[in-house]
Amino acid sequence: MLELDLQIASDAGDLPSEAQFFNWCEVALRQRSADSELTIRLVDEAEGLELNHTYRQREYATNVLSFPADVPDEMLDIPLLGDLVICAPVVTREAMEQGKDLTAHWAHLVIHGCLHLLGYDHIEDAQAEEMETLERKLLAELGHPDPYADDE
Repeated sequence: MLELDLQIASDAGDLPSEAQFFNWCEVALRQRSADSELTIRLVDEAEGLELNHTYRQREYATNVLSFPADVPDEMLDIPLLGDLVICAPVVTREAMEQGKDLTAHWAHLVIHGCLHLLGYDHIEDAQAEEMETLERKLLAELGHPDPYADDE
């Protein structure tokens, strides 16, 4: 079972519904047989900038940050997977700039973040290929286009 804590700390309009976030997380996490608990926090650019600077030493607000729970199972009695922080204004701006459907872009970033919580990464080419292939597959199941089509 998935337990999702959705925190809205942004006044950005046109946000997906809690049901959409839940559905996207379920699709991304279904390969995990254990129960999962995660938080998605939607933030404005100021908080996004502060977190990206603090944790990645970058001077800009990024679209999604993933914070996997790094607690030994025996210390916690809940199936805590981790937290996603998504900067709503950045998501909206990227979708407009890239000519992408806003809902499809949200779905992509939630799935992307969830896969990071599961241990997927894209630092090396082979890792990126594996992660992007899975993202394409999951998004296609949801009826969304390939988010990397314009990158190739």
